Amino acid sequence: MSRTSSPAIQPLDPATLAHLQSWQGKSETTPDTVTAAPLRALSATLDRDDPPPAPGTEVPPLWHWLYFLPHARASEIGPDGHARRGGFLPPVPLPRRMWAGGRLRWQAGNPLQVGQEVRRTSTIRSVTHKAGRSGELLFVLVEHQFHNDHGLSLTEEHDIVYRPLAQPGDAAPQPQQPPAQAAWSRSIVPDDVLLFRYSALTFNGHRIHYDRKYVTEVEGYPGLIVHGPLIATLLVDLLRRSLPGARVAAFDFRAVRPTFDLHPFSVHGQPSADGKTVALWAQDHEGFLTMQATATLA
Repeated sequence: MSRTSSPAIQPLDPATLAHLQSWQGKSETTPDTVTAAPLRALSATLDRDDPPPAPGTEVPPLWHWLYFLPHARASEIGPDGHARRGGFLPPVPLPRRMWAGGRLRWQAGNPLQVGQEVRRTSTIRSVTHKAGRSGELLFVLVEHQFHNDHGLSLTEEHDIVYRPLAQPGDAAPQPQQPPAQAAWSRSIVPDDVLLFRYSALTFNGHRIHYDRKYVTEVEGYPGLIVHGPLIATLLVDLLRRSLPGARVAAFDFRAVRPTFDLHPFSVHGQPSADGKTVALWAQDHEGFLTMQATATLA
């Protein structure tokens, strides 16, 4: 399939950039209740044999992404399947929007649990402009703080990157090699059902994850894109399968290269010699690094 041609995106001028940066400091608070059904559903999606969650069951690391989901009305959805831009996030005039990574810190002794009423306070900490090899890049850093009745439970920094559509002749990013030999490894088949179920669980309408015609003809990718948060969740899931008693105190991750549904990919882990941290990474069918992470154990 050939990609549909589209007009070139003009560089972000100083006035537009200043307008986007006026979102810095914007904050909103969203309540939610930690219920059992999403945890059961993600456990099944990841092919885990977990006991049924009950009141007091702790939310596993990264599974809080099943809650506090945006519920834009159908009339508010943009052409990419996301809510139209503006509102809490700035209206960035660049068509590609990706989850680039993040940093999470859990408070000791105060986990999120089934049955809790939780408040998430989200604040836009920065809006940063860069010029990359493929054109304009805009990075938005959002901080989320999650509070239950006992106080702060989790702090998360979420990196979002906006970029232009790929153009003919654009140089492909230089692939990176995995960081180390792995003590643990697992192969993942990113079939349509896995991508659909994760999109449904996270109420994610972004068409790059399920609409093959859109992702190939409009955004110019070769196949459906595996969700970055799903890959991060699979990395932590590998740690939990390999060290069932471990508690994660911090998790830092960075997306390096898109993962497509055209081939199996793999997740890997290597504990440090002192047992305090675990290096985690994902790689594609060619062996190239796609996501890199570090988990710090409590």
